[in-house]
Amino acid sequence: MTELIKGRPKYNLEERTAQFGEEVIKFCKEINQDTISKPLINQLVRSATSIGANYMEANGASSRKDFKNKIYICKKESQETKHWLRMIRQCKPFREEKLNELSREVQELTLIFGKIVSTMK
Repeated sequence: MTELIKGRPKYNLEERTAQFGEEVIKFCKEINQDTISKPLINQLVRSATSIGANYMEANGASSRKDFKNKIYICKKESQETKHWLRMIRQCKPFREEKLNELSREVQELTLIFGKIVSTMK
C-alpha cells in the first residue's frame, strides 16, 4: 500500500490525489527558501496540487471527451511534478526518504492516469 495513504483504499483517486498535494505542501513548508529554491517550490506546489484539482474536474466532466481531457491533464501535471521534485532534490538535498516517497507516489499516479487515458481510446 502507498505510504501516503495508509489505511485508505488505494483506488480512491480523489482522496489519494488530495493527500498527495497535502504531503507536497507539508514537505515544501520545511524547505528554507532562497533565490533558487523559491521558484522551484512554487512550481512544485502548483503542479502537485493541480493533479487533484483536475481529477475533481474530471469527475464532474460534462462529456466523455471532457473527462478524457481532464485525466490527460492529470497525467501531464504528474509528469511535471516529477520534474520539479528532481529539481528540488538538486538544490536542497535533504529529507531524501520523503523525496523518494513523493517521487514513487507521483510515478504511480502518472501510470494510473496514463492507463485511464489509453483505455479510453
